[in-house]
Amino acid sequence: MKFVCSKEIILTEIIYAMSFTSQKNALSITSNVFLQAKGSSLSIKATDLKVGFSTEIPVEVFEEGKTLVSCTKFLEILRSLPDGDVEFISSNGIFAIKPVSQSIDFKLRTITTDEFPALEKGEGLTYFPIAQKAFTEMIDQTHFSAAEDDSRQFLNGVFLERTKGGLTMVATDGRRLSIVERTFTDEMDQFNPIIIPTKFLTELRRLASGEGTLSLSVTDKLLFSIVGNRVFYTTLIKGDYPNYRRVIPESQRFHVTMRIHDMLDALRRVSLLVENKAKRVYLDISEEGTLLTSDENESGEAKEIIACQYEGPESRISLNYTYLLTPLKVMDGEYFTLNFTEPTRALTVVPEGERDYLHLIMPMQQNP
Repeated sequence: MKFVCSKEIILTEIIYAMSFTSQKNALSITSNVFLQAKGSSLSIKATDLKVGFSTEIPVEVFEEGKTLVSCTKFLEILRSLPDGDVEFISSNGIFAIKPVSQSIDFKLRTITTDEFPALEKGEGLTYFPIAQKAFTEMIDQTHFSAAEDDSRQFLNGVFLERTKGGLTMVATDGRRLSIVERTFTDEMDQFNPIIIPTKFLTELRRLASGEGTLSLSVTDKLLFSIVGNRVFYTTLIKGDYPNYRRVIPESQRFHVTMRIHDMLDALRRVSLLVENKAKRVYLDISEEGTLLTSDENESGEAKEIIACQYEGPESRISLNYTYLLTPLKVMDGEYFTLNFTEPTRALTVVPEGERDYLHLIMPMQQNP
């Protein structure tokens, strides 16, 4: 195999491919990237058996062929090269990398492509388009609330449901919940609710430009997506997702409105002296303002009061500060409202205006 292409073009695709390889075991065949030169293009494929990635880029092919090389080493080499065209030659178990008109020469050992796992092709499937900006905004508002431990695998993903008006996306770890219910006027295929691994959605978010459309196709076990010239897929998570609507309060008695920027800055400062694993902070809410306090510890204590609009009794809420900080970072508008009925029951965090998303936080038990 022999081909020449621009370093910039192949580097971009190898960066994306890297996220779809398995890097826990450098000796695993899935830690490698598959390259095949044919006609006037180079096919690039990567998989960790749960997710897969494939794309094609234009190259000048002098000799067709295919090979398998370490994705990590290949990426490191490409990043180190000067800009411009690079010549690639695979022969006798060696993959040579040589920038054109440069005295630089790398050689990587290759392995046979025979054992590389076949990627799901998604051929014959029906895809439906969806606006990139709208879909990536849904990911931004939800993915961080998914669980990170493996005790309940079905919570490690993001729930996606086709509704009459569009799509609903939900993520929860049992202590917080984020939901977006977005209306789409475009025609979409009907599909049963699915649970998508968070990794897949974060990679889709990274691949998407935010302009134009992307395409989705849902099967019983897999989700495929096409973004530009890139095709990737994931194995869906099995399990029954909890009834998320049951935990969202229909109405709440008290409402405290604050500036998003004020709360973000206060949380960042007060959290500097939060040392407990629970990341606990206290919100003392009154008509005079909201007081943020860290737990007193060996390092000291932090307090800050911010302005708010509130009518009701003085209330103390204890919560994990990251559960409030994270959604506020991606929330639209200037103000948000924290709604509650009792300080020990579910809180909802909603942005100003008519938005299609909200975040729910379960408060912590307060220290006696």
